[in-house]
Amino acid sequence: MLKRICFLLPCALCVLVLQAGAADQAKTVGYQKPPKVITDVLESPATPTVLLSPTNDRLLVLAGRRHPSIEDLAQPMLRLAGHRINPATNGPHHPPRITGIEILSIAGRNPVKVNTPANAYLGSPMWAPDGKRFIFTNTSAHSVDLWVANAATGAAHQVAGVRINAAYGTPLQWLGDSRTVLAQLVPAGRGAEPKAPSVPDGPIVQESYGKPAPVRTYEDLLSSPYDEALWDYYATSQLAFVNTETGAVTAVGKPAPFSRLETSPDGMHILVQRDVHPYSYLVPSGDFPKEVEVWSRSGQLEHKIASLPLADQVPIEGVPTGPRSYAWRPNAPATLVWVEALDGGNTRKPAPFRDRIMMWAAPFNGEPVEIVRLQQRFQGGGFGGFAGAGRGNGIEWFERGGAGYVRDYERSKRWTRTFEINFDQPPADHTCPNAGKVGEDSAKPGCRLVWSRSSQDRYNDPGSPVMRELPNGHRVILQAGNTIYLTGLGASNEGDRPFLDRFDASALQSQRVFRSEGKSYEQPIAVLSADGSRFLTRYESPTEPPNYYVRSASSDQKLQLTKFPDPAPTLRGITKQLVTYKRDDGVQLSFELYLPAGYQQGTPLPTIVWAYPLEFNDAFTAGQVTGSPYRFTVINGMSELWLLTQGYAILDNATMPVIGDPETMNNTYVEQIVSSAKAAIEKAVEMGVTDRNRVGVGGHSYGAFMTANLLAHSNLFRAGVARSGAYNRTLTPFGFQNEQRTFWQAEDVYMKMSPFAFADKLKAPILLIHGMADDNSGTFPIQSERMYQALKGNGGSVRYVQLPYEAHGYQGLESVEHVLWEMITWFDKYVKNAAPGAAATSVAGDK
Repeated sequence: MLKRICFLLPCALCVLVLQAGAADQAKTVGYQKPPKVITDVLESPATPTVLLSPTNDRLLVLAGRRHPSIEDLAQPMLRLAGHRINPATNGPHHPPRITGIEILSIAGRNPVKVNTPANAYLGSPMWAPDGKRFIFTNTSAHSVDLWVANAATGAAHQVAGVRINAAYGTPLQWLGDSRTVLAQLVPAGRGAEPKAPSVPDGPIVQESYGKPAPVRTYEDLLSSPYDEALWDYYATSQLAFVNTETGAVTAVGKPAPFSRLETSPDGMHILVQRDVHPYSYLVPSGDFPKEVEVWSRSGQLEHKIASLPLADQVPIEGVPTGPRSYAWRPNAPATLVWVEALDGGNTRKPAPFRDRIMMWAAPFNGEPVEIVRLQQRFQGGGFGGFAGAGRGNGIEWFERGGAGYVRDYERSKRWTRTFEINFDQPPADHTCPNAGKVGEDSAKPGCRLVWSRSSQDRYNDPGSPVMRELPNGHRVILQAGNTIYLTGLGASNEGDRPFLDRFDASALQSQRVFRSEGKSYEQPIAVLSADGSRFLTRYESPTEPPNYYVRSASSDQKLQLTKFPDPAPTLRGITKQLVTYKRDDGVQLSFELYLPAGYQQGTPLPTIVWAYPLEFNDAFTAGQVTGSPYRFTVINGMSELWLLTQGYAILDNATMPVIGDPETMNNTYVEQIVSSAKAAIEKAVEMGVTDRNRVGVGGHSYGAFMTANLLAHSNLFRAGVARSGAYNRTLTPFGFQNEQRTFWQAEDVYMKMSPFAFADKLKAPILLIHGMADDNSGTFPIQSERMYQALKGNGGSVRYVQLPYEAHGYQGLESVEHVLWEMITWFDKYVKNAAPGAAATSVAGDK
C-alpha cells in the first residue's frame, strides 16, 4: 500500500519540519507564503510557449500554468519500474499542463483560438507532417483522450472511443500521410487492476554469483511480484492506427508493454521494442529484457532484430552488447540503422574499435551491412533503444544523398569528433581516419572528419545543423545544394551571443548569417526558407521581455510575431552584470551579479552565493564564461533570485570548477570548491557590493552537496540552504556525478567528499529541504534525513523541511511558496540580521 499511496498525512496542506533544539521533535506546519511581491508573480499566468509547424507557416501559442496545486500533486500515484503512473488515467502522474492554444500565422494574420475542452488539461500538441492539422491529448479524471484540430480554423474535436495509454512508451506518432496516427491504447476488456495479496506468498529472493553487476541507485523500482503485475497491467498497450479524418480505429498486433515505437518513412513497417520477463528489482524499465522486431502494418512479425537480455551487468559508463540506438533511415523507404559494441560494452577495456554502425534495408533478406567502425564510443541515441521517445538515433542525415553526420566520444579526454559518412558508399575497410583535427589525413573515401574538439569547449562549438521535417514525418538536415545551416549559443568571453551560419558541407567553411547584437540576446529558432533568407528568432534584452520575430538575412529589419508582456513588471529595476575573476591557482571564474532594484552604488549588502559544481579536464574550458548579461530577467519557481526582493545581492551561477584527470579530479574536490568560493566572495567585496560578514551559500542537488561541504570545510559563510542533496557518498557506492571509481576503489575520496562524515565540524546553520517523493538517482530523501540526524546528534544548528508529494524539483504552488518562505526566513535570521561575531566573519580559508 505504501508503494501506491506515497504519503498518508493528517493534513493535505502541511509540510513536515524537523528542527534541532530544545523542542526538536517532528511537527507538521501549514504552508507559509513569502512576501506579496513574490506571490503576485507566482500566482499570475505563465508566459506562453510556442511550437512551429513543420511547414514553417504557423506557430502554436501554448498557454499554461506556472504551478499546479498541491491537490493536483496528491492524485493517486504508482511508482513502478522507474515511472510514476496515475492509475485513474493510465497516464503519467501529473504531466505538464497546457490550458489553451492559439494559432498564429507567420504571415502576421490575426491569431485563431482553438476550441479546447472546458477545464482543459492538454498535452503538448503534435503537428501533422503537412502542417494542416495537429493532435493533442486532454487528461480528464479517468482517461487520456485524443483530440484533433484544424490548423486553419482552430476547430477541434475529440476522437470518440479512443483512450490513450500514456503511461509508457511512445503514445502517439504521425504517419507520413498526415491523416493517420499510430496510437497506444488502453486494451479493451483488460479487466480490473490486480489486487494486492492479503498475505505474502513468501520471501523475495535476489541472487548474484561471481559476475560483477554495478548499478546506480534508482528510485521507484519494482519490489515484488505484485508490482510486476501492476506494471504489466498499466504499461501494456494495444497498438492501433487512428484515422484523424474519419475516427476509424484499426488494431495492430497483440497488446504488450511497448517501450519504443517508430514507423518507417514509407509507413509500411513498425519498429517495435517491447519489454519481456524476467523483470528486475535493481534497475528501471529501460534495462529490462527486450524484443526488438519489425512488424507489418497489420501487426505481423516480419523480422526479429534482437532479443536483448536484462542489462544489469553493463559496466558503469558502458553500453549493452548487441544492437542499440536503432532507428529508420529518414531518407529511405524502410532501412534500419543501428549500433553495436565491439569492446564488450566496456569503455575502460582497451580496444582498437568501440562500436560499429550497421544498416539493413527491407525486406531484410541476407545479412545486415557493416558501414563503419568507430575508434571511440558512438554518441547518439539511448543505450537501450531509440533516441528517446521521438524518431532517430543521433545520426544527422543529409536531406539528399547517402551522407550523415556521426559523432564519437572519448570519455577520458572528453573529446568529441563529427564524421561525415557516406552510407551508400562507405569506406572499403569500414574505418574512418583516426585524426585528432581537421586537415591532413582527416579524410578518406566514404568518411571524413568534419569537427573535432573538447566537448567542454563552448568557445569553439561550431553549432548544430538546422533540421527540417520531411513529408514522411522524419527529420533531416536542411540542405540547399552543398549548403547547410548551423545554429549555436555563440559562447565567448563577453557571454553568449547566439548565431546562425551557412556552412559549405563540401569545403567545410562557415559564413556568418546572423549574430546576436552585443547589448541584447537574440537566438535563432528556425530557418523558414530553404535558402536561409528568412529565419525565426527569439529576442530579448534587459528591458524587453522575450518575443518572437521573423528576420531577413539581407536586412536588419524584423517582423514581430508575438507581443508577450512583461510577466513581472514589479521586478524591473533589478540589475545584472557578468563578472570575471581568478582563484588563487590562476583559473578564471565568473558569476552573474544581481543587485536589487534601487541599489545604492558602494553599499555592501548581505549576499548569497548560489552555485553548482562542474568537472573539467583543463583550466581553459573551466574558465569559459557561460550565460549572458543581456537577457531579460525572469524569476520563476523556487529561484534563489527571489531573494533580490528582500535586499540581497546574489552571486548567481558562481563557477565552481573541479579540474583534473577524469579518474582523479575529485581527489581535490573540497580544496577546489573552497578556493572558488573564496575567490567569488573576495571579488564581490572588492567591488563594494558584498558585506563579507554577511554571506550565505546555497544550491540544489549537487549544489546542495557543495553547500554542505563548504560549510563543513571553510569559515566563509554564515549559513546555508541545501535543497534535495546527497551528503553520504557511501550510499552511492558505484559512482556519482562524473566520479567513475567505486567506493571500494577510492574509499578515502568518498569519505572526504561526504559532508555527513564531517557533521561534527559543520557548525554554521544549515536549512535542509527535500521532496518526499524525490525521483532523482542518488538523492533519496534518506540522504537529508540521515544528515539531519548527524547534525542534530553533534549539536549543529539545522532545520529539515520535507515536502509532501514533491519530487527532485518542486512543482506545487504551495510547496514553492513555502520553500521561498523558508529560504528568506533562514537567510534573514542567520545572514542579513546575524549578530556580529555569531559565526564566521572572514574568508580565512579552510577550517
